[in-house]
This record gives sequence, C-alpha cells and structure tokens, in this order.
Amino acid sequence: MERNDFFRLQNGNDVRGIAVETEAEPVTLTKELAQAIAAAFAGWLADKQSKPLSELRIGVGHDSRLSAKEMEKACIDGMKGANVFICGLASTPSMFQSTVYEESAFDGAVMITASHLPFNRNGLKFFTREGALEKADLTRILEDAWKNADACLAGTSAGEGGSVQKFDLVSVYCAHMRQYIKEQVKAEDYEQPLKGLHIVLDAGNGAAGFFTDGILKPLGADVSGSVFLDPDGTFPNHVPNPENPVAMEAIRKAVLDAQADLGVIFDCDGDRGAVVFADGKEVNRNVLIALLARIVSQTNPGTTIVTDSVTSDELTLFLTKVLGMKHLRFKRGYKNVINKGIELNAAGEDCELAIETSGHGAFKDNYFSDDGAYISVKVICQLARLRREGKKLEDLLEGFEEPAEAQEKRYAICDPLPQDEDQSPFKEYGAKVIADFAAFAKEDPRFHVVEPNFEGVRIAFDDSEVKGWILVRQSLHDPEIPVNIEAKKEGGIAVILSRVEPFFARYGRLRGK
Repeated sequence: MERNDFFRLQNGNDVRGIAVETEAEPVTLTKELAQAIAAAFAGWLADKQSKPLSELRIGVGHDSRLSAKEMEKACIDGMKGANVFICGLASTPSMFQSTVYEESAFDGAVMITASHLPFNRNGLKFFTREGALEKADLTRILEDAWKNADACLAGTSAGEGGSVQKFDLVSVYCAHMRQYIKEQVKAEDYEQPLKGLHIVLDAGNGAAGFFTDGILKPLGADVSGSVFLDPDGTFPNHVPNPENPVAMEAIRKAVLDAQADLGVIFDCDGDRGAVVFADGKEVNRNVLIALLARIVSQTNPGTTIVTDSVTSDELTLFLTKVLGMKHLRFKRGYKNVINKGIELNAAGEDCELAIETSGHGAFKDNYFSDDGAYISVKVICQLARLRREGKKLEDLLEGFEEPAEAQEKRYAICDPLPQDEDQSPFKEYGAKVIADFAAFAKEDPRFHVVEPNFEGVRIAFDDSEVKGWILVRQSLHDPEIPVNIEAKKEGGIAVILSRVEPFFARYGRLRGK
C-alpha cells in the first residue's frame, strides 16, 4: 500500500472513502486500509493515555451502511491486543458519550460512518474524552498506519492480551437521555413527562431509529406516524440529511399526515438534526439556530452563540437585538465552530451553543458533542414545558425574520490546461481568486466589505437597487469556490449576481455549477 492510499482518505479529522464498488467508482477504503488505520489509532491512544495496549478500552460502533460489518471486523482485527467493545448499530454521538459514561468509560471510540454520503461510501470517526480527534492527530495516525501496515496485516504488530466483547451502548445512551428529559420537564407525572405529546421521527433508514422506542415512547409520547426507522444502507426513501429538501419534505409530510405536535429528523449517524412544527414549518439552518438560541437564552442570558460563516444577517439581529446575546460568525466546518466555542469558554467568555447551519450543534452542557438527538431533546423539553402554559414553540421565534431569497452557487476549479497561464494547484488558485475578489470589491462603492470576517470575503449591499449580502470562500475539502447569497427582497439575488459574475468570468479554470 502506498502513502497516498491512506492520505486520500483524510477528510478533515475523519476518514472517508468508497467502500462498495460501483461501475463508476472503484473501492478506495478497503478492509486492509481500515485495519491498518484502526491499529494506528490504538497505538496513538496508548501513547496519549500512557497505557499499555492491553489496558485500553476501545468501543466500536457503526451506522446502517452496507459495508458496516466488514469495516467493523477490520477495526477489531486492527486493534487486536486492546480490549475492544462491539457496540453494534449506534449513533455517532453515543459513541463519543461512551468515553464519558461511567458504565462504559472507554479510553477511545471508533464510529464507522460516512454521515449522509451515498450508500457506497464509508468512513471512520475517532473519539476520546476530549471529543473528536483534531486534523493533526488524524494526520499522525495515517502516517503511522502507512508505515506499519505490513506488520499490522501480517499480525506481527499486535500486543499480547486484550479481549473482544459486546456492549449495549444504545441502551445506556437512551437511559441517560430519558433521565435528562425527566429532569428538564419536571412534569407532575415525573416518569411520563411526554404524555399527551405526539412526536414523529424520520430516521432516514440510518442508525438513530432507536430514538422512538428507546427514548420517546417510554416517556409517554405518541410516536405513531414515524417513518423510515428501520436501518437500510441503501437509503431507499431519501438521502439521510436534514439539509436535503426531499428529506425535509418527507418529515414535513409525516407531521401533517399524523397531525403531530412535532417532527424530528436525523442524518444517517445521528449527529445532525432538525425539526418541523405542527403546522409543517421546517425548522433547520438559520431558523433552528434561532429557536435553540431562544431556549438557551432562558437560562443563560447574554451568552455567545458561535455559528458558521453562512448564517444570515437576520439571525445576527435576532440574537443580538431581540435576545441580547452575542453572535460570533466564524468559519464553515463543524469542528471549527465547536472548537471556537470551547476556546471562548477557556478564555473566560461564556458560550453555551456552537452550531453550524448544517445541523451540527453542540451545547456546553453536553460536552460540546454535536448530537442531533440532544438538539431534538432540547426542543422537545421546551415543547412539553410550553404545553403546560398553553403556549406554542412558534412563539419562541417572535421577532425573527428570514431573508426573502437565499442561494448557494458553486464554481468548480478545473485542472489547468497546458495553455493556461496559471498552473497552480487548486488551493493556491482558489486563494488567488478570493484575494482578487477582495480587491475587486473595494473598487466598487456599492460593495461594503464586512469586518470582522473569518472566512473568505463577505460583502454587504445596502442601496436603492438591492439589500443583502454575498460570501465568497473556498471549500474546506473540494476544488470549489462556494458563493452564498441572501437578499431581503425577491429579485435581489439576480441583482447581486449581475454585479459579481463579470468578475468570475475572468477566470478560465472556474466553471459555474
């Protein structure tokens, strides 16, 4: 195996690749690669914990993907010599919590998932008690995996001792979540705090279908009308992604058909979520952040909310002017957002919520773990409390406005042709485009550069023709330049595009998508 076989699998702080061959895509994440990477993780963890391999406790879980069991076996084989606990079908947040719970107290955990990506993909996420690994940690692990791959596959690198046993992590996770709901709702019927509520779930045939029978039903909720709870790695009904319009329409329809009080939807591995109100209103992206911020403001007034770079101006106004909070609009990438929240707290500035518009949301009171179920539980607890007061969840969004239009346009950065003057790699080429755009914007009095800004170039427009904004940035992982645009009135996006498209037309390696 070559070094590039390992490093082309790195996606930020996760491993992702093609695990099931199709006519269009050959396998890139083989069981041999997974085995070597898992072995390197165990070795890295032993160094970090200052423990011999034989004393390590490592959990392994997976989502509903077709290649899950093959990847599970590869990980178990790779971590031979450690004490491996097979958690089976589980959510990504539960795998992180396995390092925190007294019942498990794992030194580390491996989650086998590729989130919402197509059925033939799979990947590995790694956790310690400090949370998901950082990119630099994964880089070291992949380097070690490459160097020691032959010894790992030959079985000569494994230590003595260790064990393999099953562990019912989902039951432990559900028990903790049920207890949290009881404590938060404080219902007269303490054991049945959700009695009288009708909540439907769309699990997208992913790993988190246990949310109904494991958490909601035992607390008294009616979950009839829930859809796509059975795990199925072909994802036959829709992409398991709360940002996907088809997925959101599916849970919206389920809510209206069942005349439910609330709908909940998760992605495949359960670390992202969104909700739908009883009237069918979809609550994701900026709206979800506004709702959660209102909930947080009740117990932590004035706290800072960290979001990614594409949140709306309307959200900023709601957080700062209506709720009296602070808003730090940071970078894309859920780890960037979460790490910024952790950093603020370490510096003495209270940050209770760090959330990306994708639905990755992490609360300070939940170890800054991005957990779709925890997001949903925060909303469900609020719903139960409001019901006692004769109020509705919709009331919490009073004062929040949404832009009239929102669009994301992407420009692919193509490989250079021999005649192209600029032959630089896509990252360097993209950086030049961004820098040139900043200079272009400063030459036009209608363009107002937004500061502070932590990613790309954000421009505000506030003239007689259009009011809105545009953010031009580089993709975190792909050879693309995403352009996010919002406008306060219909037709505004067309105006903004007419002002910036002549700029992008200058670059022969850019192709609009």
